[in-house]
Amino acid sequence: MSPHRRATPDPQETVDLLSALIRNACVNDGTPTPESGGEARTADTLADYFSDSAVETERVEPVPGRVTTLFRVPGHDPKAPALTLLGHTDVVPADPRTWTRDPFSGEVRDGIVWGRGAIDMLNLTSAMAVVTKAVSRTPHRLAGDLVFAAVADEEAGSRYGVGWIAEHAPGLLPWDHALTESAGARVGPRAVTVTVGEKGAFPRRLHVRGSSGHGSMPWGTDNAALLAAEAALRVARHRTPARTDERWHDFVHATGLPADVTAGLLNPDTLDDHLVHLGDSARFAHALTHLTFAPTVLKSGDKLNVIPATAVIEVDVRSLPGQDDDDIDAELRTALGDLADRVEIERLSRRTASASPAGRLYDVMGDAIRHQLPDAEILPTLTAGGTDARFVRDAGGVAYGFGVYAPGWDVGKTRRLFHGDDEHVDVESLHLTTRALDEVVRVFLGGAS
Repeated sequence: MSPHRRATPDPQETVDLLSALIRNACVNDGTPTPESGGEARTADTLADYFSDSAVETERVEPVPGRVTTLFRVPGHDPKAPALTLLGHTDVVPADPRTWTRDPFSGEVRDGIVWGRGAIDMLNLTSAMAVVTKAVSRTPHRLAGDLVFAAVADEEAGSRYGVGWIAEHAPGLLPWDHALTESAGARVGPRAVTVTVGEKGAFPRRLHVRGSSGHGSMPWGTDNAALLAAEAALRVARHRTPARTDERWHDFVHATGLPADVTAGLLNPDTLDDHLVHLGDSARFAHALTHLTFAPTVLKSGDKLNVIPATAVIEVDVRSLPGQDDDDIDAELRTALGDLADRVEIERLSRRTASASPAGRLYDVMGDAIRHQLPDAEILPTLTAGGTDARFVRDAGGVAYGFGVYAPGWDVGKTRRLFHGDDEHVDVESLHLTTRALDEVVRVFLGGAS
């Protein structure tokens, strides 16, 4: 069958579905309760959406309310490669007081969809659903299986989502090839990102020791709260060494900056001093080239009039490829300086950096992006945060972040909106992503019967 005879997805359905998923407000607060995430709401929405489609559906619910739904369109050739589309349905919290719009309205106005999840990642999840439905309506099957997994709990580590499936029911998913978040933003005038890997995560808890005393007599005391504050500042302000690789070189050259700035960014010794030239993309660029420490939680004291003897600092640590626990602890001790002897470092968990090599799926993605944006140059990059792609790579498969944003949506703008106030996406980007994803699925799964 000609690939053009298959049912064609309607990108407007992506817009409408995204708005509906935002309104479901599947907010993940990190707890295992049905109230956290509440992904069952979106599972029901998607069940209704697919109710008139020829898909095989399986609902996975490790704990009440935390639902992942698998929508499968079987191929006709068991030897053909399968493709899994991993789209999470949970979102992070949003404070209405800091938004200019209702974060869960899903409002569509002047070509923009507003709401929590519009960028992370209900936009792509909606496109995945629309493309899967179109494939299910094709008169003749493609060669390989297509599985759209609308997954729970990605925002809290996936212990009730893809992580749970990987550990308890790995046979539910094909793990050889997968697409998920996040990519498609511009770098410079022409480059469009494809995410080939992600940094590692090595969170730490720092236990700070002082001595207790009465709050009415603070002079000369060893207040653990103050020690922790100083320790947190040192960790946050510590400049870890810059490290560059081929991906960074490609990123810098894609920016089109003047030769002297480019040279400064390519030199690890001067890179930090030149980040300012990257504008809104500087924060992302720094993360691509550094081991990063972000103190995010400080706890000390139980009573107002008691000087605390202990304090705790929790640090979000994101590593570069090749860095391990010992590297991270050594860098933390360097950051702490003469406070290092007052601090015990607790290792909370570990996830090494991962990346997938280029291959056929990568090439198909590049072609699809260029068919939507003819001037595009494909730029492989890492993501600073974690995604469900790591489970695919851990299983020996290949996984990439995918998407196509309209011109004007650079990495600085998109990254600023991740977990940010007034999160939104434009309708043009939704249309581009839907059409490009449709081509990737059609070409990669290939040969209709």
